[in-house]
Amino acid sequence: MEARVLGVDGCREGWVGIVPGGDAPRAYVADGLAALLARVEADGPVGRVGIDIPIGLADEGWRDADVLAAALLGRRRASIFRTPVRAALTAPDHAAGVAVSRVRSGGGFSVQAWGLRDKVLEVDTLVRGGEARLSEVHPEVSFTELAGRPAAYAKKTWAGQAERLALLAGAGIDLGRLVGDVGLAAPDDVVDAGACAWSALRLARGTARSLPDPPQELPDGRTAAIWV
Repeated sequence: MEARVLGVDGCREGWVGIVPGGDAPRAYVADGLAALLARVEADGPVGRVGIDIPIGLADEGWRDADVLAAALLGRRRASIFRTPVRAALTAPDHAAGVAVSRVRSGGGFSVQAWGLRDKVLEVDTLVRGGEARLSEVHPEVSFTELAGRPAAYAKKTWAGQAERLALLAGAGIDLGRLVGDVGLAAPDDVVDAGACAWSALRLARGTARSLPDPPQELPDGRTAAIWV
């Protein structure tokens, strides 16, 4: 029997996770990632976890994973945020972080990227604390791999939702049959978590590939890559 996997995306409530398999995929929502993992594991063990958040923070420059993913996505490249260096993310505010980034990376970063700061550091703390099941994925990269091209429509449009739901259903993750915490997260976050679950399945099966290949080695001995 195939091991359970989990796809995770950030949402207004904290984190939303999708576990595929069985009669229907199941949704879980929690305000913290550790709490989400605990809720999922209460229903059974989990192997690989694909999560849409940067894992592996550089000390200088931009991460290769973000540059390569943006190039792959073409017209959907705006969904990729360049990940600031660690010192920028630990700065007291966005302006201070941008100042650090300009010195360390040669440019600043958006308010939207700063808005992910708490979640990036939350995941970083778990990974540095020994949580080895987490792998970085990106929903739009996953959908591009599924379709063989970037998505035709933006994800928050009706056509974009339908396009992505059809791709997931064709891959065996039918969110139309979703059970669990089905009303606690925004539709686009649930769909993105489904895409993360698809990449988590590929990781578990050993069929996933990484951007870059091999993953970028970082000065702290860790690596950075987006898996698909």
